[in-house]
Amino acid sequence: MSSSAFVLQHGIPAGAALRLLAAFILGAGVLFLFRPLLTGIFRAALLLVRPRLSLEQRIARAKLRDRRLMQTMIAASSGPSHAAELRAMGARD
Repeated sequence: MSSSAFVLQHGIPAGAALRLLAAFILGAGVLFLFRPLLTGIFRAALLLVRPRLSLEQRIARAKLRDRRLMQTMIAASSGPSHAAELRAMGARD
């Protein structure tokens, strides 16, 4: 069933439907126009709730993640030479 048949069957006035459509289009246009501003406001609010980690904290977290990954690779290695090579890679930091 088409949308125009729905409007005609339920007796929705055409003027009200057009006003609703115009309001929707106008609202979408305003959102599209102010999208960069709204995105910036959202990001600023997000930083208030969850501040960004400092550079030192991010580096420490990355090193810890790499160290854990290296330990799992060492534990999963099959041969002693492979484990020694992984330990040498881990000692480069």
